[in-house]
Amino acid sequence: MGTTTLLIYVLAAGAAVLWLRARKKVRRDTLDEIASLTSRKNPIPTIAEAEGVLASYRTALCFLGNATDVVLRGCRQFPEGVFRLPMLFRWEYVANGPQLLVEIAAAPESVLSLHEGTADNLQTEHTIGAAIMHNPYHVGAVRGSLTRNLARCFPEVRDEIVHAFDDVLALEGKEWTTMTVLPQLMQIVARTSNRLFVGLPLCRDQEFLDLNVNYTVHIFTRGQVIKLIPEFLKPTLAPLFSSKKSSLRHALKFLGALLEERLAKDQELGADYPDRPNDVISWLLDIATDEERTAPALALRILTINMAAIHTSSTTLTSALYDLTTYPEHILPMREEAERVIAEEGWTKAALAGMHKIDSFLRESQRLSASGPLAMTRRVVGKNGFTFSDGTTIPHGAYLSVPASAIHSNPDNYANPEVFDGFRSSRLRKEGAAPADPDDPTATAFFNRHMVSTAPDHVPFGHGRHACPGRFFAATELKAMLAHMLINYDVKADVEGVRPPDTVIGVMRMPSAKGKIMIRKRV
Repeated sequence: MGTTTLLIYVLAAGAAVLWLRARKKVRRDTLDEIASLTSRKNPIPTIAEAEGVLASYRTALCFLGNATDVVLRGCRQFPEGVFRLPMLFRWEYVANGPQLLVEIAAAPESVLSLHEGTADNLQTEHTIGAAIMHNPYHVGAVRGSLTRNLARCFPEVRDEIVHAFDDVLALEGKEWTTMTVLPQLMQIVARTSNRLFVGLPLCRDQEFLDLNVNYTVHIFTRGQVIKLIPEFLKPTLAPLFSSKKSSLRHALKFLGALLEERLAKDQELGADYPDRPNDVISWLLDIATDEERTAPALALRILTINMAAIHTSSTTLTSALYDLTTYPEHILPMREEAERVIAEEGWTKAALAGMHKIDSFLRESQRLSASGPLAMTRRVVGKNGFTFSDGTTIPHGAYLSVPASAIHSNPDNYANPEVFDGFRSSRLRKEGAAPADPDDPTATAFFNRHMVSTAPDHVPFGHGRHACPGRFFAATELKAMLAHMLINYDVKADVEGVRPPDTVIGVMRMPSAKGKIMIRKRV
């Protein structure tokens, strides 16, 4: 047993003991909710490692280090229905089957809350701040203004990609060089994203970039540690693991004066003054309420948007490069496609739509690597719980997810699902596979299988009304970066035929942070 695994087990066991000792101090309504979620009369079946009094805790501990196998076993036992997984301090309800997934995706926030589900996964109250959970207005800026302005802003994205790769990789000559993929891509993604978020010159300030990269890492890693702490101890212990206050202070060092200036200009000149920057700051100001129109509040939103963008794009592209160097037969067809499209249309957002193989490759890499064992987590906030069409009721206060890894490895959804087939989606589109039955909401039209398309059998970006609002920006950025790499660099595996292994802890799946590839300039 490794040191990290042992630490997790010790923390988990200690937390469980502390929780049991403190049960008498918990409020009556909290005890009632716990009772409703853990009642022996609950008709929804459970997955347990063994029988006996401690079976649930053993399964919960097993889940921390082997969640994928635990969830897959549950899906095999209950192929069309809901089952329960014991966590340390609650149950996780897993809805297996396309019809159930569609019903989750269609449920309103007032019944199944994505924001509260995300808040639990990331421990938002302790890692970012309660304001983000209670008023996520920045999501509207991403879904609306950022997406609408992608074509107009693409020349800036392209310019920053070129400069960022040159500066971060710093390759000399045409000799093969080792690239530690994830940390270097996080820097490149942070620069490119912040070209649209805060503009030049701040997007190239190394200290500002390091702040955002470190903030991103802290949210995803320390959030998982805080989840191991019993709820009643979090106000005391969570601050020991949280960097939210220091990160915001640090962010204001770079953003404070800039944000105060922008606030003053909007106040004096209105939102339509000449040469108003077309960036995330402006888009936030367009929809921010009065209480959010302060430098600290806006800086927190910029940190949060950075966190989502850096995490999604850097981990997705890292996985794609690991797959590309493991299956190098995909390189030449994608390179030829990118060179042809750019020769015909130039570097534009519209040109990216013609890169079908690159889009397909990224989608396939997402299928196998982007999602952890569970996805689309919701908290049941409806007073009467949530009832599926088959009559299954999930109680108020429960957490409900779908089995992402099982969905993406299901042979009913994908032929030879264990095989990496980079051109799976582009081939199906080219073959003109018949569109899905329009009367069947669980079916997927093959010709819609683009990277940004969500479906009951493809959930890296979620599905339905709460699908990832930044996926259009992420796809634009990722396709442009991969095309740039294919045209300008050669890549190969650090060890031929060996893909750096992903890391899975609980519900989180991440590409190796230490994985390497070999890279050299082509031109």
